Amino acid sequence: EDTEVGGLSSITYHPERDVYYTISDDPSNIDPVRYYTLSIDLSDGQLNDGDISFLEVTSILNESGEPYAPGSLDPEGFVLARRHSFYFSSEGLASASPPVDPFIKRINRNGRQTRSMIIPDKFLPDGMGTQGVRPNLGFESLGITPNKRTLVTASEGALAQDGPAANIGQESFARILQYRLGSRKPQEEYVYIVNPVAEEPVPADQFRVNGLVELLPLDNAGTMLALERSFSVGAEGLGNTVWLYQIQSQGATDVSGEFSLLDASFSPVTKRLILNVEEDLGIEPDNIEGMTFGPALPGGRLPLILVSDNNFAATQTTQFIVLAVELAGIPTD
Repeated sequence: EDTEVGGLSSITYHPERDVYYTISDDPSNIDPVRYYTLSIDLSDGQLNDGDISFLEVTSILNESGEPYAPGSLDPEGFVLARRHSFYFSSEGLASASPPVDPFIKRINRNGRQTRSMIIPDKFLPDGMGTQGVRPNLGFESLGITPNKRTLVTASEGALAQDGPAANIGQESFARILQYRLGSRKPQEEYVYIVNPVAEEPVPADQFRVNGLVELLPLDNAGTMLALERSFSVGAEGLGNTVWLYQIQSQGATDVSGEFSLLDASFSPVTKRLILNVEEDLGIEPDNIEGMTFGPALPGGRLPLILVSDNNFAATQTTQFIVLAVELAGIPTD
């Protein structure tokens, strides 16, 4: 429908319709805020040219039922919930004047808003850089447990009051935030330790970043896949390093009562490295930001679909990577 397909920052699968949905992070600057319906044909057990088809585009509307004004949000996370509804997140615009708060909202398939979740004050930027999400380090991730009862998101990196953002040789404390979907109120928060930036930028003072960009719950007890994406201007290749971790929140400290983590005592979620996309697969990753499971492949393994946000840049691509995985010992019902 004459929209530019790009900025794909999250993806989710609908088993009853056998289609995928992916959100564009275009904040209505190119086309209205939107999500796409697409098919991915993996019936022969692999991803080939022509297996991905974009079928439909749906505009996402604000609370008044109108298209979002340009620059009024930064859409990032997207996940299917019950009753054919979706949740989507905006990481906000912390550098705007005044700053635009991050949010999580529920919409129906027509893109109309039906619920808005309550965001803890500590995540809201104060315009002075002393509180809340940092610019472009807000709610990039959004996931839901298999029983559809718990919604999870996270800041990409540390809130302003929680310590430094990731840098060369510098870890960062991201906060995972959970909701019970019978309520709009936030529940537990857990600390996820983000890796240091993977590579030196060239020149050394150029832009670099690392963040927690997606969460995919594997069970209803706190086991998740976590996706980290590091980028450095001028680094070799496309400058991206993408890690996939299995994490567990059981045993981690609930820090929802802590405004700042600087003087807090806590145990973070555990992390176990599953793969480094380039080192382990030999695939140079673009700006990978979304992931979801699809229906079982021939032989019984599950496809894990990764998708990149091309930033609408001529030097980047919309990249899909499909992995065949086995969830050993993890119940998925």
